[in-house]
Amino acid sequence: MQISTEPLIYGLIFIGVYALVGGIYLVAFGKSISLNSRVNRRLDMLDKGAGREQVLEQLRKEMQQHMKSKSIPLYSLLAEKAQKAAIAFSPAQLIMIMGLLSVLAFVGLSIGTSADTPIRVAISCAIGVGAVYMWVNNKAKKRMGMIEEQLPDAVELMVRSLRVGHPFVSAIQIVAKEVEDPIATEFGIISDESAYGRDVGEALKEMAERLDMQDLRFLAVAVTIQQQSGGNLAEVLAGLAKVIRARFRLFRRVKAITAEAQWSGKFLSGFPLACLLFILVNDPNYYDAVLDHPYFIPACFFVGIMLTLNLIVMRVLTNIKV
Repeated sequence: MQISTEPLIYGLIFIGVYALVGGIYLVAFGKSISLNSRVNRRLDMLDKGAGREQVLEQLRKEMQQHMKSKSIPLYSLLAEKAQKAAIAFSPAQLIMIMGLLSVLAFVGLSIGTSADTPIRVAISCAIGVGAVYMWVNNKAKKRMGMIEEQLPDAVELMVRSLRVGHPFVSAIQIVAKEVEDPIATEFGIISDESAYGRDVGEALKEMAERLDMQDLRFLAVAVTIQQQSGGNLAEVLAGLAKVIRARFRLFRRVKAITAEAQWSGKFLSGFPLACLLFILVNDPNYYDAVLDHPYFIPACFFVGIMLTLNLIVMRVLTNIKV
């Protein structure tokens, strides 16, 4: 029995390229920027001797540079994800990395496979762009999940600070110093901006829009209303913290309930592809008798479209807003 190793080589090259993206990021910016690090990046930059204004400028540049480059055709695919992930790579650097990884993937495919040159070029570009997109998307999901989990604790810490007599700006500074990243750096930026004269409510609103998080919008609205009409901000934020925790629990519950349907859709779309791969590995010539049939290529496109529609429909059905 003849066994083809090309599908395995494609998978190994993609995994290697994906791992290389994270390796380049850590080499370029160090472990302090990793989501797994407990170091507050803003405080770490200040401890290394950087001025407060310089740190604020650097962090704001990293957080705003991606959406400013959304007009770039290729980069528009991951601009929003890169902004939410606060990727320190500039758009030009990410595009260069895509190109470099595509070249490396092409070299690997040229060495390990015997596919035609146009096919190798297309697969190499797909691997380079796809690996960077998956890496950025994974970073964005992790970071947003951590912010959602940290936000109730941060709001409750502000409530305790307000109740002992601290002004709201000082409460934000306490959050920036006492809470772990990523939310500590986000609130540290607001603290620095308010120190240079920016309105706190406006800074919170911009952060909520940049991260596209509904709970942060609630916080920005509560602070803005209190600034305009007065009232006990500590009590308002205490109630908001309870609402955020309740929404977070409800979101997790909905996610658990819809997990079966989501994985069913993925399985139903992935199982035919897994069977196809298994058949080709065991018998690479299995489809040789029908390759020249006029309906073979249209049938392949039809199956691919149906599998994609299955994923889209299941995603729509399980995308319940909380």
